Amino acid sequence: MVNLLINCFDETVRKNADKTAIIDGNEKVTFTKLQEISLKLSIIINSKMQNEVKQPIAVYTKKSIANVASDIGILYSGNAFLNLDVKSPANRISAILSAIKPGLIIATKESAKNLESIYPICNILIYDDIEFSAVNIDQTLKHHQLSRIIDADPMCIITTSGSTGTPKGVVLNHRSFMDFTKWAHDAGLIHDTDIIGNLSPIVFDLYCSDLCMMMRYGTSIVLLSEKHAAFPTYLLETIRDNRVSYIFWVPTIMVNIANMSLLDKISLPDLKTIWFSGEVFPTKQYNVWKKHLPQAKFVNLYGPVEATVDVTYYVVEKEIADEDPIPIGYACENTDVFLLSEENTACKTGEEGEICIRGTSLAMGYYNDPEKTAKVFVQNPLNKQYPEIIYKTGDIGVINEAGEMIFRGRKDTLIKHAGYRIELGEIEHTIINKLKLIENGCIVYNSVAKEIVLYYETMSNITPQDIRVRLSNELPQYMIPSKYIKLNAMPRNTNGKIDRLYLKELCLHGE
Repeated sequence: MVNLLINCFDETVRKNADKTAIIDGNEKVTFTKLQEISLKLSIIINSKMQNEVKQPIAVYTKKSIANVASDIGILYSGNAFLNLDVKSPANRISAILSAIKPGLIIATKESAKNLESIYPICNILIYDDIEFSAVNIDQTLKHHQLSRIIDADPMCIITTSGSTGTPKGVVLNHRSFMDFTKWAHDAGLIHDTDIIGNLSPIVFDLYCSDLCMMMRYGTSIVLLSEKHAAFPTYLLETIRDNRVSYIFWVPTIMVNIANMSLLDKISLPDLKTIWFSGEVFPTKQYNVWKKHLPQAKFVNLYGPVEATVDVTYYVVEKEIADEDPIPIGYACENTDVFLLSEENTACKTGEEGEICIRGTSLAMGYYNDPEKTAKVFVQNPLNKQYPEIIYKTGDIGVINEAGEMIFRGRKDTLIKHAGYRIELGEIEHTIINKLKLIENGCIVYNSVAKEIVLYYETMSNITPQDIRVRLSNELPQYMIPSKYIKLNAMPRNTNGKIDRLYLKELCLHGE
């Protein structure tokens, strides 16, 4: 039998038949029931798709048990799932559908209304209208469909922003998720008994990671929606009341929780494992979490969407000063992460270079876009002997004397200003982490006006003049921002990260 995640799920259900798989508010579903719904859904999908396999099928629902069942049902049908954000503008959804061209969309009655003018109604399956009691599970058909799949075939497609405004669909295969989940489990960073507090949008790879851990190892998932993120106190109370033991979050919400001193008020004794990824976690706020949760294992992960979930990890076991960065650490199993100089040579210890990735974690490329795929998924310049594809991330890193990789920032945040080469991330680090002048901020370069601009949010009364004066003792004059714009809240993209592209456009085209 081919080693597919969906086959592992069958074994997980056998071992955990009556265990709760998903908790969504007051609604719960056991592993047995989740499998039943998913298998019946796969029968309908196969009928609609005329038993095709390896095709993208979109799911356009809010995060829910229906969404999870749809993703698993698509995998049972031998196809790849593509989760869409119901909060995205119609134009963006239309652009994604035009680029990916899914053969079928699973939607609810409510969400389907947004698709009426942009996708053929005959290709939309309304989840609410399915009479599951009338569908008979056909194990023979299931085995036939899955026998046509190998582990190098697509499992899911995750969309990411494109520089031209057209979203790109990153294709990830079964083998890469099998490797990632096995590594995490073998390393003791996830356990069969864990209860996962899933806060990520369904379009994000962190959601896929939680889904796969549940399918392979029988962990339970508590679905946390955007309403939880908007009310951090309610969020912490929810994970406390559900005895959540594991979270994998983008640091933004964790920074907010630390800044609001909520961990002083709400105890989380069951929380034992905390993964974070997607952006830099300021060390000052990390230390707040570490102080209040001494029982927890903290793991910093790094990886672009063009790889399966993440490619490096660092279990934070030593004390790290507020002004020092948290390393991104070492490569995950069956993955190689290395640094290339501008001359495409291997970097030495202490030498900065572009972070590059090879191995089974690597994505297959961009769906329906061989041109863009060929630009960034390239032959390894260190290997002249045989074909070997790597992904050049555009991120800058360095290996320290301890052999740990440190993230330095983006290549596109390296600018030439006033004749000097400047890393914008260094300015951010000095303002937020070292001097602790503001809670959150983003440095943007206006290439037209030749200005370094700071967008920031803070609960203090600090003024731009105060920031300038403090920075003058730390940075040369040419690195000090010339423009300061205070926001009520930093704009966020779908993944919960600071929307740097939006701020860059705002900077160039007016406040």
